Amino acid sequence: MKLKILSIASIFVMFFSCNNQISIDKTKTLPFYNSEEYTPQWISQSDPNYTNIHTIAPFEFTNQNGKKITNKELEGKIYIADFFFTSCPSICPILAKNMEAIQAYYKHDETILLLSHSVMPWVDTVEKIKAYATENNAIDTKWHLVTGDRNQIYQLARNSYFADEDYKKTKDELEFIHTENFILVDKKGRIRGVYNGTLALDIQRLQRHIELLKLEY
Repeated sequence: MKLKILSIASIFVMFFSCNNQISIDKTKTLPFYNSEEYTPQWISQSDPNYTNIHTIAPFEFTNQNGKKITNKELEGKIYIADFFFTSCPSICPILAKNMEAIQAYYKHDETILLLSHSVMPWVDTVEKIKAYATENNAIDTKWHLVTGDRNQIYQLARNSYFADEDYKKTKDELEFIHTENFILVDKKGRIRGVYNGTLALDIQRLQRHIELLKLEY
């Protein structure tokens, strides 16, 4: 009898869990990304795993105006993160152009910010990123281009944003980070999307996803 009751209870739990997963409309809800594999996971607020969703670690950098920018500045904001360096001749100009386009689209939306991290902070001084920001028409209150401690930037890129694809394979701490990814982060610091920042179709997909994410709040 006891075994029968336990079996019924187990079936109920399994049914409830499956029901919980089915209740999420994946066409209207963005997933979460909790690992470097970027495997999308749809997790409802009633799921026990909801409180364990991966978040971006605390940070402190300096932006193009010499202002300290921390994760606190971005709390309650949706933001798009990427990685660049001012002397990059290949993908960075394309990334910057597309960041500028996103900035223009959300110019009057105070809930959307942009955050670009220099992966050559030992070269990219505040003066250099200020010139780069000016060249790319960055609005100071909308788009933060930051420099700072190399170790912190690289650890954040690898362990929080999962942005270094080569590091996933080599685990080489000295590996230079060079990625085309745009990373969509929600108001609670959780990764909700990853996009190729050099592709027009992915930029359009990013904008659609931002609109979906805004509906959550």
